[in-house]
Amino acid sequence: SIRHVHPSGHAETKANGTTNGTQDKLSPSPRREDVMAGDDPYNPYKTSDSDNPYYNYYDVYESPRRRERPGYGTGYHENGLPDLVPDAYYIQASVYVQRVPMYNLRCANEENCLSSSAYSARDYDTRMLLRFPQRVKNQGTADFLPSRPRYSREWHSCHQHYHSMDEFSHYDLLDSGGRSVAEGHKASFCLEDSSCDYGYYRRFACTSHTQGLSPGCYDTYNADIDCRWIDITDVKPGNYVLKISVNPSYQVPESDYSNNIVRCEVRYTG
Repeated sequence: SIRHVHPSGHAETKANGTTNGTQDKLSPSPRREDVMAGDDPYNPYKTSDSDNPYYNYYDVYESPRRRERPGYGTGYHENGLPDLVPDAYYIQASVYVQRVPMYNLRCANEENCLSSSAYSARDYDTRMLLRFPQRVKNQGTADFLPSRPRYSREWHSCHQHYHSMDEFSHYDLLDSGGRSVAEGHKASFCLEDSSCDYGYYRRFACTSHTQGLSPGCYDTYNADIDCRWIDITDVKPGNYVLKISVNPSYQVPESDYSNNIVRCEVRYTG
């Protein structure tokens, strides 16, 4: 058990009519563009295809921003820098302990989401997992773009999506002296705008092309997703501190790194 201390645009139409007995000819429809070709994460008006679910009619910027080189790692920040802030209250509200058999954790074990003792475990053995959700907000003034360029993003068959950062978060469980009592692990992520504050709009999705986190938006992961946990099978009951860091290796520049860590008190009763 756990105790928690368009714009509405208009399409020009031309009515059929005759002039001097000759019927006007409508111009042929433009070729339907590839909505992902040449996609630029800094250009919210990257496509005019209104059927594209990621086309943004209402952007937070008044005009498209000039882009001089491919966008990854927030290397170009003409309009400022991102600032990631993890939500401690969101974690405290939903953290729990779950016993899970190894045959349900094969995929997670391949991604090094369990402690080293799990490698010798059998399928009918169980692991004790401290599970928690995670929600991170970009409260900065620029997009948070992944450290990996698009051509090097890794497909994860377990999660069925592309991971654009090798270490977006790091999880650790500490004792009262600040020493690690469980084998914390780094968590790779697929970055997207899960939701946004009023007045801001989603522009990034969990695909191989359009990953990122917009200003005023949140990237949210529920507690039931693989690897959103710490394996505490070998941890004794007691009082501990759950420490979660985002962008822990400073792979992406931010305006403020001091707010990238949250700590939650946890009491584990076994």
